[in-house]
Amino acid sequence: MDLESLCKKVMDLDPKIRFAGIINDKGRLVAGGMREGMKPLESSKDREMLFMELALRVKMRKEFDKQFGAVKFAMSYREKCIIMSFPLENNILYVSANASLDFKKNSLTILKILH
Repeated sequence: MDLESLCKKVMDLDPKIRFAGIINDKGRLVAGGMREGMKPLESSKDREMLFMELALRVKMRKEFDKQFGAVKFAMSYREKCIIMSFPLENNILYVSANASLDFKKNSLTILKILH
C-alpha cells in the first residue's frame, strides 16, 4: 500500500480523525495531511517542531526495544485532541483526532491496517 493510500484509509475510519500523515525520520511530512475543512490547532511553525520532536521521540524509544519489545504505537490524550504515533520501517504514521474519538477501537484498527 502506498503512503497516501494508507493515510486515506486511516482518515476514512472515523470523521473525528483530523489528521493522518507520514512523517519521515527527519521530522518532515511526506504523505497525507489534514482532513479537508478542518482547521489545524497549531501554527505551521509549531507543526514543524511537533514533527521533528516526534521523530526524535520515536528514535529514543527504540533504545528500550531489547528490554520491552518494539513499540506498536504511542498515544497522548490531551484536553483538545488525541495524538497517536505508529512507527513504521523508516517513517511514522502520525494521527490526530478530536478528544472524543474512541481511541481504543481506532488504534487497534490502525494496527490491523498496518500489519
